[in-house]
Formats: sequence, structure tokens, C-alpha cells
Amino acid sequence: MQDAGIKEETEGGRSRRWWIVAVLTIAVIIGAVSLVWFRPWTANAVTVVTETVQPGPVSRILALNGQIAARTSVSVHASVVGTVIALLVDEGSEVKAGYILAHLDHAQQDAIVRQAEAALQEGIVAQTQAASVYNRARELGDNVADAVREDANNRLQSAAQEVDRLRAGVDQATIQLDRYTVRAPIDGTVMERHVDPGQLVDTASPLFVLADLSDLIVETSVDETFATQISPGLRAVLQLVGSAETQEGHVSFVSPRVDTATGGLAIRIDFDAPVQAPAGLTVTANIIVAEGTDEITVPRSAIITAPSGSTVFKAVGRKAVATPVKVIDWPAERLVVTDGLSGGDVVITDAVGLTDGQAIRLSKP
Repeated sequence: MQDAGIKEETEGGRSRRWWIVAVLTIAVIIGAVSLVWFRPWTANAVTVVTETVQPGPVSRILALNGQIAARTSVSVHASVVGTVIALLVDEGSEVKAGYILAHLDHAQQDAIVRQAEAALQEGIVAQTQAASVYNRARELGDNVADAVREDANNRLQSAAQEVDRLRAGVDQATIQLDRYTVRAPIDGTVMERHVDPGQLVDTASPLFVLADLSDLIVETSVDETFATQISPGLRAVLQLVGSAETQEGHVSFVSPRVDTATGGLAIRIDFDAPVQAPAGLTVTANIIVAEGTDEITVPRSAIITAPSGSTVFKAVGRKAVATPVKVIDWPAERLVVTDGLSGGDVVITDAVGLTDGQAIRLSKP
């Protein structure tokens, strides 16, 4: 009887232990399922959007606004101070080189020319008389003293020199008189007129602006950020305001200095084929800096820029990993990454607020 009681007690203990093990096992399984299902370690994870980068053909285009301008443009000034007595052109007039644009009051200079011409005539008369005296002395030969003949020759030479001086004075006065007539220095169109009849003008202020509208260019400037990436010869696509057509062109000039006041680098773009347009018309210029090269690009929002350099965050497992990169800064939504990324890398497209090693969860598409 005692052995039977002991056996029953042993079997009961084993049964209780089995239930305890079973309960503990079930609890572990439920806990594991809960961990897998609820992922408590991701409670503070940030949901991110990613993209897998791959090299591909990229064109870098710099879009600018410029204005139509004439390649040759000249400000016309008066050569003398005077009063305008006649205007022969107005804005829009087409002229040839040498065409008279305006007359200044030249009455006083006319008088100076007449005085010079009168003095020249007197000198010529004196020269003629001196020549007659010298010739007579020479014809008399030995009947005239050598001193007389030499004196006559000296007087003739002095008279000739005086005539030369007076003739130069006439030329000078005539040239000065011509300066009272304002002429066109080039073939072109009168773009601006800054003078009216009766106005007193000087040599400092422009009277007219002339431009050759048969040879047009586009004038614009590039921000200094991109100054080192612009060079003569780059292809450009040009579109005039109000026109649906585009024109081919190329960068023909890049200024050697940046304007310190504006931070801009002046450039000129030539049309490959002649165009007709008014000066000052706005033109959209797309300068093609690089075309069709295989490069990796990422959205601008994926890049964190700091004084120490640029960084992107790659999605590695369930963590954001900060990765230093080199980029080409460019006015576009996507930037070219030249170093730091390889094809197949998964990049977080919005890196604002992320920290290195931060837990992340991927956004469902």
C-alpha cells in the first residue's frame, strides 16, 4: 500500500511538471510570434522612401535668360562743343558709314576757315613777289652782288615756308569745320537719339547709339557657381520670346572675370544661322554642358550639404547609413554623384532629419 501511494505521488509530480513546461513553451512561442508581428524594436523607426541607383545617360543643361543684342554697337559723340542746328535721322533710321546724322552750328569755324584761306592767299602773293626778286637777281648775274642774290634767295625760302605753314592752317581749320558735322561711323540702325535741335552738346555725352542689326547675338550671364563649367564652343538651344521655334547656337565668349557686384560671369552666345529680331528681346538659352554620359544621379532631396562636404543615406538592412559623396552642383532636381555611390546602392530619397545608424522602415509602394 505504501509503494502504491509513492507511485501515485510521483506520477502526479511528473504530470504537473509537464504542464508547466507546456505552458512555458506556449508562452515563448506566443512571445516570439508577438516580437515578429509587432516588432517592438522598430517602434521609433522612421518610414523612408528609397530608390536603387544605376548609371545612365545624363545631360546637364543650364537654362538662362538673355537678351538679343547687336555684336557691333557704337555710341556717337560730338567731336566739338556746339549747338545742334539740324537733325537728319531719328530712332529706327538705317544709315551707311559716313552718313550725316546732325549738323552743329559752325558759323564761327567758317569764319576761321575764311581767315586762314585769306592769310594763305597773302602768303602766296608774298612768295610770288620773293620769287620774282630772286629770279631777277639771278638773271643779272655778276651785275648783282652775291650778298643781294643770297638775300633774295633767303627771302624766297622764308616765303615758301610761310605758305606751307598757312596752307597747314587752312587744312587744320577745314578739318575742325568738318567736326561740326556728325557722321555715322558704321553701317547700322539708329537705336537711340539723345539730342534735339537747339541743344548745346559737348564731347562727353552720346548723341546717338548705332547698332548693326544684321549680326545679332545673345548676351547673358552665368552665376559664379557654374562659372568654371562654361567654356566657348558649348552648344546652346535658343528660343525667342513669342516664338515656338528654337534656334541652334553656341557659346562664343566667356568673360575672364566675375562681376564682384552681381556674382555673374558675362557670356555671349552666337546664332548658328542669322536671325532677325529687335534688340533687347528676351531669349531663353539652354546651354548643353554635358550630354549623354553614363553617370549616377540622385534627387537633390537625398543630399545633405554641410561645410565638410555632401552626404547621402543608404538603406542598409533596417538602418540609415551616412555615406560621404561628391556631387556636381547644378540647377536641377537630380544631381550627378561622381564618387561615393555604385550601381545597385539603395539611397533614401529624403534625408532631412536622418542620423547615421537610425532605424528605418521602408515605405510600401
